[in-house]
Amino acid sequence: MRIDRLIRRIRETGNPSALGLDTKISYVPEALARAHTEPADAIYAFNAALLEALSDIIPCVKVQAAYYEALGTAGVECFRRTIERAKALGCAVIADAKRGDIGSTAEAYSAAYLRDDAPFPADFLTVNPYFGTDGMSPFIADCAASGKGIFALAKTSNPSGTEFQDVILHDGRPMYELVAEKIAEWGEGLIGQEGFSSVGAVVGATYPRQGAALRRKMPRTFFLLPGYGAQGASAEHLAACFDERGEGAVVAASRSMICAHIKRGTDDFAGAAREEAIRMREEIRNALRPA
Repeated sequence: MRIDRLIRRIRETGNPSALGLDTKISYVPEALARAHTEPADAIYAFNAALLEALSDIIPCVKVQAAYYEALGTAGVECFRRTIERAKALGCAVIADAKRGDIGSTAEAYSAAYLRDDAPFPADFLTVNPYFGTDGMSPFIADCAASGKGIFALAKTSNPSGTEFQDVILHDGRPMYELVAEKIAEWGEGLIGQEGFSSVGAVVGATYPRQGAALRRKMPRTFFLLPGYGAQGASAEHLAACFDERGEGAVVAASRSMICAHIKRGTDDFAGAAREEAIRMREEIRNALRPA
């Protein structure tokens, strides 16, 4: 199961973090961008160089589909090539596409990412569980067949997510707790050798108290934690989202790594990203050390 591979790769690198390739052409150094006619080609060259520089210390890559879809067919091909390059370098790959629907449409979304012959061969896919069980069933079925995994939105990192997610239900719970309960239920039949399910949850690191509560309620659910760095969450914020062994989650960071060269005023984008990745790794390690 891919969730087992991800956990073991995190242990090998000693680093529960994911490189977020939410890449815009404005992030690419001018000299590299000028060397390519198509923006998508420049973005791929940028992504590939980052992957080469970081794959020995970063166990996981999260590729945000929207940035590539915005560039049309060339961007979609860049998305596919980026996934394949990351996998060739030994990284687990999360396709961050937040798909969701029902019936044959959900089946088609799932087929694009989660089947063995998927055209976008990611290891994991982010999904929106708003349609309920019949919307999630095709994704769960493909995870069972292929060994791949999903991360369903539970408590997102953005401020206005509270407009819906924190609505209090008739039993006194916020809605995100009900969603989390369903995610854990959906994953009960897909527990891997390392004790975590192929059905994971997206839990924003910007809400540490809520994340800690969800960790207690979902002991076998692996968390994808967005919100670190540019969105304001610190390592101390997210530490409670891990279990007592310091496992059970991966922290996604995008702009703090891929734009590190802009902040530092250098064209050595790969070197700057590596320095930031090491700094982030050490910060997370220190926060998790009590566990």
